[in-house]
Amino acid sequence: MTITNPSTPSNNITPGNKIVLIGAGDVGVAFAYAILNQGICDHLAIIDLNEKKTWGEVEDLNHAMPYSGHNTKITVGTYEDCRDAALIVNCAGVAQRDGETRLELVGRNVKIFESINKEVMANGFNGIYLVATNPVDVLTYATWKQTGLSSAQVVGSGTILDTARWRCNLGKYFGVSASSVHSYIIGEHGDTELPVVASGSVAGVSLRRRLEKEAETDPKIYERIDAMFVATRDAAYKIIEAKGSTSFGIGAGLARITRAILMNEDVVLPVSALLEGQYGQEDIYIGTPAVINRNGVREVVELHLEDSEKEKFDHSANTLRGVMVEAGLTEA
Repeated sequence: MTITNPSTPSNNITPGNKIVLIGAGDVGVAFAYAILNQGICDHLAIIDLNEKKTWGEVEDLNHAMPYSGHNTKITVGTYEDCRDAALIVNCAGVAQRDGETRLELVGRNVKIFESINKEVMANGFNGIYLVATNPVDVLTYATWKQTGLSSAQVVGSGTILDTARWRCNLGKYFGVSASSVHSYIIGEHGDTELPVVASGSVAGVSLRRRLEKEAETDPKIYERIDAMFVATRDAAYKIIEAKGSTSFGIGAGLARITRAILMNEDVVLPVSALLEGQYGQEDIYIGTPAVINRNGVREVVELHLEDSEKEKFDHSANTLRGVMVEAGLTEA
């Protein structure tokens, strides 16, 4: 295996660590704040249609700089900033309206992305493109098609947030830190996602083995785990009801993916990546563990799935594919 220097990515991908953030809403600003405090990049340029608000966010972020321990340059950006950007993080788009179907939401956001990506590519962008806008799997696929970039260069946030929620819930249940829990949520970032219990572990012990052992004295353990997953899957609904949006968790998740890319980490993260035969699926972006480095997605990691998990994953993929067909992104 060849490890490249972070400053010299392959395939003529733009070097350096300049980031262009598109979309200064709650998620975008949470990401910017995480980037500022972690010192991941030298220059963060922020683009948003609301120029006045963008200026205010940039000023506010710069005023946090003296206490961050870093010297990140944060500016109001334009699409010309894409020319020498190593990474674009797209958080732009519209939220779902009351009574609006997911397909209608997809159609509106695909059109918004088409307009954005036309500007991005017209300015010579050739870095890594990270998509965060929902429905993220569909819009990551649309970005890949609209930009003409290689599939390795286009990655979505996928199930990075769902997996964090799942790890938090499992850690609380078993009384260990979430960092000692290794289990993924895969599939659509949405209602058809699924946990992979078969390959999970807690503190180095197989998750499946832990559940089997607890079932000897607690026959309802599997019901508890199912309820824990439902709470994980539906967490966004409750948070949005309480505060209007989710931002800090996904902002931190985007920062984690960003660090993996710019620091050439070759780390495995659950992102939205293109499947090319893995899990028996092709031509679809979906949440799956993947090796992430300075060139984007190095490779998809195909987990071993039990029969019931494989059935759920296929259902998730088919659900996404149906939305893409109806939106005109692919053919039936």
